[in-house]
Amino acid sequence: MIAAGADLTIYIATRPIDFRCGHDGLAAKVQEIVRLDAFSGAAFVFRWKRADKIKILVWDRTGLVLVHKRLEGCKFAWPTIADGVMRISPTMFAALFEGLDWRLVRPEEARRPQAAG
Repeated sequence: MIAAGADLTIYIATRPIDFRCGHDGLAAKVQEIVRLDAFSGAAFVFRWKRADKIKILVWDRTGLVLVHKRLEGCKFAWPTIADGVMRISPTMFAALFEGLDWRLVRPEEARRPQAAG
């Protein structure tokens, strides 16, 4: 199970991938293309060329978990296609997974208190 808590690190690969890849193929892509450790416990999100499908790969300390989601009638909001990876917050990931435009999720800036109490 993938629990998108505050401590989960989430990376999005910005370039579409071949969706014939399974667990091992995606882990290899994480290491070769993204240059990160596929077994770090971070979640890695990949998209299909039409942007209506995503795959999420995460190591949960017992094995690789692969989640595949297809949206019906719409597409996932995605960053500009380029080489590389970007990191997003768990809140942004939750919006992305629901098919919402995660780019509109902005954390509120808290003002520093002047004094305690």
